[in-house]
Parts: sequence; C-alpha cells; structure tokens
Amino acid sequence: MKPFKFLVSLLLIPLLLLTSAFAADSQAVPKKVLLVVRMEGKSLPIDQKIQQHLASRGYVVTLHSQYAPVDAAQDTDLVILSSTVRSRDLLGAYRNVTAPMLTWESDLLDDMGMTAKRADTDFGKVEKERYVWLVNAPHPLAAGLPAGALNVYEKPAAMNWGKPGLGAATIATVYGQPDKAVIFGYEKGATMDYESLAPARRVMFFLDNETFTNLSPSGLKLFDAAVDWAMGSH
Repeated sequence: MKPFKFLVSLLLIPLLLLTSAFAADSQAVPKKVLLVVRMEGKSLPIDQKIQQHLASRGYVVTLHSQYAPVDAAQDTDLVILSSTVRSRDLLGAYRNVTAPMLTWESDLLDDMGMTAKRADTDFGKVEKERYVWLVNAPHPLAAGLPAGALNVYEKPAAMNWGKPGLGAATIATVYGQPDKAVIFGYEKGATMDYESLAPARRVMFFLDNETFTNLSPSGLKLFDAAVDWAMGSH
C-alpha cells in the first residue's frame, strides 16, 4: 500500500468507529409510551400488566391519569388510551395530539374523529366473542397472520368495535359481522370521519377493560403489531 493511501486509511478508522458508535447509541434509545388510564379504577392492575408487557419489549411506559394534563403527550412516541378511562370525562382531549395514538375504548372513537357519532351503530361493544375475521392479511397490523377466522381470546369476552371512515385500513372485523371493525388504522393525514384528518397514525384495537390477560397467542401478536405500527416501527 502506498504511504498516502495508508495515511488516509488510518485517518478514516476513528471516523468509522465514531459513526458506528453513534448509530448504536441512536438505536439504543428506547421509545416512550404514555398509557392513559383511570388511576382510581378497579381495572388498574390490568393496565399495569400492559405496562409490564410493553416494558418487556423495550419500551419505556408511563402510566398517566386521564385527569392529568394532556401536555405530557408532546414528549412521547405513542399515546395509548385505555378503555379503563371514564370516557365522558376524557372525550376529545387527545384528539389533536400530534403523537401516534392507539385506543381500545369504543366510546372515544367519535370524540377522536375516528368514527361517526351514533352509539351501537358507528361504535360499540359485543359482549361475548372469541374470534375475529382477519380481512387484510398483507397489512403490517395483521402481524403476518393468515386471513380468515382467528381465535384471539382464550375464552369468550367483550370486544370493542367501530365503523371507521373511508381513509382507514380495516384489518379485522367481529366474526360474522363485517360492518363492525375490531382492528383498523389511519395513516397520518388520512381522512377519518367528518372530513377530519389524522394528525398522526391512529389505531383502534378490540380489547375491553380486563381482556388483555385473556388474549390468545395470536391475539397478543396482533396487539404487539398494533403498538409497533402505530408508533411507526413498520
């Protein structure tokens, strides 16, 4: 090797090492999740299990009272609105937050602009169900699972659903009821309902207050896919 090329190589080595170290540090920064819950509710232990599950996947999760200021959402990578909140008190407080958002509270869907406003027509809950119908298997929200009937609960339980606007990607519906979507998502800028645009990704998932621990392995895969996609990991 010529002396000049050898010198250039020696100078480049520290730069390459520094670049690699910077990239490693960037990848190591954990993403932050704000999990909005009702702290006084009897279902708080279930929200804590969700917090623990997300922490096991490398996320930093803060439990946030629904009565605490919304400003905390400005410094987070994902806001999750649990169904344990008292929806009549929260309403559209988080509607215009520019962070991605995931919820399983059907009574908030109209307040968030994710569906129209008629209860039991545009959003609602089925009390006893175990299966969903996966209709959009190629989408990342489907977690790589095959299209068709899918067992998502270990035993029949309540599922929240909504009827999304035309800008949504519908992933799964209540089994045998194709007009009731249990998993759907909006890309940032997509038209939701009443011509409102999604400020960031918005996702609806089918859980109820205490059904997280009832998820089957497939149901848990779908849950993780909902978190990851909403946050922009896919």
